[in-house]
Formats: sequence, C-alpha cells, structure tokens
Amino acid sequence: MPASVVASAGSSPAARVTIVLPTFNERQNIQPILQQLLALRDRFQLELIVVDDDSADGTADFVKQMAHGEPCLRLIRRVGRSGLSSAIKEGLLDSTGDLAVVMDCDGQHEPAAVAAALDLLIARNADLVIGSRFHPDASIKGLSDKREGGSVLANRLARFTLPRYRQLSDFMSGFFALRLDRCLPMIRQVDSQGFKFLYELLSISRGNLMIEEIPLTFQPRTYGSSKLDISVLWDFGVSIIHTLLLRMVPRRAVSFALVGLSGIGVQLLISNLLILLGFSFVASLPPAVIASACSNYLVNNTLTFRHLRLKGLQLLAGLVKFLVVASLPMLANIGLASVFYARVANDTLFAQIAGIAVVFVWNYAASSRFVWNTP
Repeated sequence: MPASVVASAGSSPAARVTIVLPTFNERQNIQPILQQLLALRDRFQLELIVVDDDSADGTADFVKQMAHGEPCLRLIRRVGRSGLSSAIKEGLLDSTGDLAVVMDCDGQHEPAAVAAALDLLIARNADLVIGSRFHPDASIKGLSDKREGGSVLANRLARFTLPRYRQLSDFMSGFFALRLDRCLPMIRQVDSQGFKFLYELLSISRGNLMIEEIPLTFQPRTYGSSKLDISVLWDFGVSIIHTLLLRMVPRRAVSFALVGLSGIGVQLLISNLLILLGFSFVASLPPAVIASACSNYLVNNTLTFRHLRLKGLQLLAGLVKFLVVASLPMLANIGLASVFYARVANDTLFAQIAGIAVVFVWNYAASSRFVWNTP
C-alpha cells in the first residue's frame, strides 16, 4: 500500500484524495460545495472531478471557468451518455487518488462530512466508509416523511438481499469514501445502469469489504428538484431481483422480463375483451399479440433501454424494427398457443403463457442488438 495512504490523517498533506461529484443541472448548488471542498487542500493532496451529464443550466461552463484558477479541479462533460451510476463509475475510474469520495452535488451532503469519512477510512484501515442517513447519530432534515418512509423500506429490502452486510444502516447512500486499490476491481464490474452505485458495489463484493459508517446530517436541497422518478423506482426493483438471482441473469434481461410480464397482462386483457365481444380465441390472438408487442416496445424504450432511448422518427423506426424482429416469434406465439389450446388444454390462459415463454429469449437478444444496438 502506498505510504501516503497509511500516513496519519493529521499530518501535512498525506493521502491523495479524489472527490467525485456527479452533476446534472446543479449550477446554483455547485459553487459553495466546491469552495468548501477546496479547503481540504490543507490536509490532503486533492483532486476534484465533476462529471456532468451535459447540463442545460451552465453547470459545466461554470466548472470549466473555475478550473482555470484551480488546477486540482477537473471536468468530465458527457454527451450522449447519462445516469448517476455511470457518472460515478466514470469518475472513479478516471481518478488518480489513492482514496476517493463520492457525494451528491445538490447541497444535501455536507462537505464537512468528507474529512470525517476519510479520517475513519484511514484510522480503521477500512475498505469503505458509508455516510448513513439512518445511523443512530444521523440527522435527516432533507427528506419528506414520504421519502424517508420509502428509503426505510428500500433499506430493508436491500438488507434482505445482502445478508453479509446486515449491520449496515444505509445501503442507498450517495455518500461514501473508499480505497481505490482494493475496490477498483469491483468498481469495474458495477453495472452502470444499476439503481444505486453503492448497492451494486456491495452486491458485487459478496461481503468481502471491511465497511464502517459515519452519521450524516442530511440537508434539504438548496436549489433545484429531486431526480427521483418512476425509472429510479423501476431500477430498484430490477436491482433487488438481479441480486436475488445471484447476478447470473443479465440485468437488462431481468428488466426485459418484467416488462414482458406487463405485456402478458396487455395480451390477456385484449384477447379476453375480444372474446367477450364475440370473436373466437384464434381470431382474438393476432391483435392481442401485436398490441402486447407494441406495449413491450414502448415500455422497454422508456425503462429498460432508457439511456439509449429512441425519440421522434427513430422511435417509429424502432417500433417497425421491433415488430419485424418479433414477427417470427409472434407467429410462433400465436401458433403454439393455438395448438396448446386445441391439443393440450382447453385453457386460454395457459395456452397464451406457453406461447409467450417460448419466444422471450429471442425477443430479448434480437431486439437488444437490432433495435437499441446493444449486445
């Protein structure tokens, strides 16, 4: 281990520390945060990396101008790629520090907590120090009752899926410090489309990290609004299932399968509605299957492949590609369901599910490659 890392935290600049700050439209919040973090130069060899997802409010331009007078400040401006987890991963992989800290740039994480996390990381020779909102000594000022309740539930589910880290109080924290030499192999494996970078890192580590926690004083957001939306909640559900499956199934395949379940609902709803209107089971299947495929395409574009989301004419072209890719499986779905219904069991539900199950793998692999152009 580099001598600088094990030097006393109270000595002259010892450890080389990288602080990764992912940003998206945080122009009003970032200036005071950077100014407070720059004060840490008295104690550490400091590197600040702002990873900006092409903010429209001038965040990157401000950081660029500030960096002209601050050599330790670096900007990574990302165009054509986005997402909190991928921004954190990119910042950590680009860092030159021995130690690294990740924190939000919305004013809810106090820069003063950085020194406390680093001191504990060094003093305990830990691999990871988590800033916890739910530590007994923490103070939560920046969460509504609804958000706090949701976070408590999320942490309970995370604790269930990560039994080797049951002692932790906040699996969903966006504030943590780590030793890069020990964590880098695991950081490289983190699925950057995951729900929370920290949760994904803990899942990959399989209980092998020595972890400490510090209490956070979690502040109200100073400016702007939360980035929490339905896609974040969806990612959380996918992450939980992905972990329960021991990460043996590709994460996108889990999401694709969940969307497929919604498509089953669409297909069953439409086919049963048409049957009630007097159509035969065989006649009701084609429109039901096509409607299900269209629904799956739109939901996958919004959730599963949202970082590659198609818009405008590309959205329409993608739908055509998706229907072409799915045409043979759709025919197989209709044919198998019809045969199952006629020869095996006179049950429309199981007949349709049998057809859907057979074509799932093809739809996932082919549409990933030919519609959203990803392996």
